[in-house]
Amino acid sequence: MTKGIGVRLLLLIAIGATIGCDRVTKHMAATTLSGEPRQSFLGDTFRLEYAENTGAFLSLGADWPPRIRNAVFGTGNALLLCALAILAMKVRWPTPALVGIVLFIAGGASNVLDRITSGKVIDFMNVGLGPVRTGIFNVADV
Repeated sequence: MTKGIGVRLLLLIAIGATIGCDRVTKHMAATTLSGEPRQSFLGDTFRLEYAENTGAFLSLGADWPPRIRNAVFGTGNALLLCALAILAMKVRWPTPALVGIVLFIAGGASNVLDRITSGKVIDFMNVGLGPVRTGIFNVADV
């Protein structure tokens, strides 16, 4: 097997694993965390808390009209991810950089799929120390 085929296989596995893990964890969050109180672990460093996000990062744009929100966060993000994928195919990046770009595209694609099919993204993880915390996010965001 040549190096090019090995790298392509690695990238396909990374895409499948990223999207698959994201889909499974969102389903688990929806079935086990929805309607339940927040769960805290490791001295409140890690929290599991169900949230449906119709906006973007930190719910930015959640109060926009649905047509605009769908255009920007669904169609707009899909076009940006396609452009990034085309760029990744044309530029000869080192393999580690290419793996990072592919993980970014796969995570973004999984979230775009949610936005297009249901108008929202399921988020359920939060990390931090004391009052310094992240927003609630999902596996695709990682």
